[in-house]
Amino acid sequence: MSNTQNAVILVARILLSFMFIYAGFGKLTDPAGTAGMIAGAGMPAATLLAYLAGAFEFVTGIAVLVGFQTKIVGWALALFCAFTGAVFHSGTVAVPGWPDAALGWINALNGIMLMKNFTLAGAYILLATFGPGAYSLDARRRVSVAIAA
Repeated sequence: MSNTQNAVILVARILLSFMFIYAGFGKLTDPAGTAGMIAGAGMPAATLLAYLAGAFEFVTGIAVLVGFQTKIVGWALALFCAFTGAVFHSGTVAVPGWPDAALGWINALNGIMLMKNFTLAGAYILLATFGPGAYSLDARRRVSVAIAA
């Protein structure tokens, strides 16, 4: 793989990591909004699940950023994106007392979030399949193992 291709993969990893590092940190420091969404979906232990989601997002985001265990993390994030898209962003949103115009906007945004989640799942499948590139901890570990052998 060329240096240019490896640099593009690095940029892609940086961009793919930012959302999960940011969102995970937010859930860990203030889980209330996420806990409300989880409870609204009928799931138990909403606050605990919000913290677990935050930890998962933050740790996997860092792993993508540095290129650590990228294939495993890529598949895990692809499944996470598909699951959360299907559970939290499919269907219509009904907020009691909100005007119809606001609900229309919220439902349009929810549809965009569903598409975003499925699109990200595709990006993480690519990352899991083709790997993190040369500028990653995974690549450095392969070199270290090869030198030791």
